[in-house]
Parts: sequence; C-alpha cells; structure tokens
Amino acid sequence: MKAIVRYEYGSPDVIQLVETEKPTPKEDEVLVKVYAASINSYDWRFVRAVPFLVRTSVGLFKPQDPSLGADFAGTVEAVGSNVTMFKPGDEVFGEVGAGAYAEYVCAQEKALAHKPVNVSFEEAAAAPMAALTAMQGLRDTGKIKAGQKVLVNGASGGVGTFAVMIAKYYGAEVTGVCRTRNLEMVRSIGADHVIDYTKEDFTKNGVQYDLIYDVAANRSVFDYKRALAPNGKYVMAGFSTMLHMIHIVSLGSLVASKGQQIGMMGTAYTNGADLAFIAELLGSRKIVPVVEKTYPLDDTAKALHHYEKEHARGKIVVSVV
Repeated sequence: MKAIVRYEYGSPDVIQLVETEKPTPKEDEVLVKVYAASINSYDWRFVRAVPFLVRTSVGLFKPQDPSLGADFAGTVEAVGSNVTMFKPGDEVFGEVGAGAYAEYVCAQEKALAHKPVNVSFEEAAAAPMAALTAMQGLRDTGKIKAGQKVLVNGASGGVGTFAVMIAKYYGAEVTGVCRTRNLEMVRSIGADHVIDYTKEDFTKNGVQYDLIYDVAANRSVFDYKRALAPNGKYVMAGFSTMLHMIHIVSLGSLVASKGQQIGMMGTAYTNGADLAFIAELLGSRKIVPVVEKTYPLDDTAKALHHYEKEHARGKIVVSVV
C-alpha cells in the first residue's frame, strides 16, 4: 500500500510517499479503498504550520501523526463488527482527521455517506470538508432564509463555490466576490451578481446584505458593519491572517449595531446526517463541485503547491487509482 505518511513542517517538498501496511478497521470503522482525495487549506496549514497555533494541536516540534488528507471517496473493502450502514462494495465518500492521501483509509461509520451513482469519485472527494463548512456556516450560524441578499466573499475557492451553490439552494439572492479571472465561473455556478474585488470594494458601494459569508476575511470589522443590513449577520468561515481573525472576533460584538451579528462560525463537524444531505444535493446536481485540476497521488506535493500558490479555482483533487 502506498500512503503519504511522512511530512515535516516547512514545505510540501518534504512530503514522501512510503509503503505501509493496509489498515484494519475497528469495530465502528469502515475500510475504504480510496479512488480520489482532495486538497483543503487544512492540509497545507499542517505542512506550513501556519498559523503557529497549528502546532499546539498536531505537535510542537514535529507532527505527531505525519499523514495527510481529510476528504476522500472510494469503495468499501471491509467493515467493523458494529457497522450497520455499509457493506463491502459500497461506493462512499467522507472525511477523516488525516490519512486520506493513501490507497486505503479507515473511517468511522458516522463520517461516511453513500456516493450517488451519477457523481464521480473526484467530485465526491471534493465535497466533504468544504461543503460541510459552507452548509453549516450558512444554515446553522447564518440562519439563511429564502429571499435574503447573501454575499459570499471568496466565492471562487473550495468553500466559496459550495457556499454560492448552497445559498442558491436555500433560495437566496447571491452575490459572489472574486478576482477577474473567476467572474464567469462564479456566475456559472449560480451567483446572481458578481463583484471583481480588484475593481470594486463591496463594502463601499452602498449595498447592504442580510448575510455575509466570508471565506477571505480580509477587511476590517468596520467595513463589514457598513455592508450589513440593520438585522444582518456576518459569518467568518476563514481568514487571510491571524490579525484579521482576532480583529473581527474581538470587536465584532462591540461594533455591531442592535440587531446585527458579527462573528465566526465554529469548526465544521462531520456527521452522517449532514453528509447524507450533501450526497442528496450532489445526486440531484443542486451542487456540482468545481474541480480545477487533478493530480496523481505521486504528485501530491505539486497539488499542494498549486493550491497554495495559484489560488485554486474550486478544488484540487488527488487521483489515487
């Protein structure tokens, strides 16, 4: 079995592909033969150890678990004795803490869903973390409602593209903010309006939004307040720098007017019910993952470089078979 199980803090170039034993599922786990996995900022933040706080959860001087990869799709090869929802041969997709960049991975039953037959393994692998982050931020934190004016800042990335599509599913009027080269793509996935941030500042154009879902978090809290409707909600789902994050979290509740909410969503959580809902949206093509490029497993370091340096459009996928 080939698996990426060696990385060090620093550069994706230190990633090594090594041989390991095929894992054995525990009682509540499923062994999956991986067909595809996808890149998330989660992965390169581990490799870069940026921000430094990453080290407090995965190892101060070196990674405690040197494996990488959260999202995957593949076929079930074996199941633990307590597993009831899956059987060998099932096509599934899901999320693990680490280890998806491999030929085989073990995942808890609750972290999996059945892959729709009309969805490719690459598309399914692109969905779990990004789609769950978008859906839970819009639905649970943002309390999105049909007819609302919703702005997605950072609409062309992995989470942002799912946020645009999911907001449209909920019946919102969606504005996507992105760079020039991505305007048509963001429009093609359902955005009613697009703003080129290199030419227009959405916080200064006089338009106010009922809900701002922010993947980039690259403005001041005062800018976001100005762009919010009187009863609007601002939800930070990602951030450009730690200073921006601290600024918004620490001042959001102080700056917000009565009726407004400015804050950060909690960490997206993996659960079977939400993954099954994502599977339903994928199968009905209400959401169609944007996959910019696919790399073979041997080129995972190149995939991480692409994600980091070229501001990937949608998702970058690693093909395992």
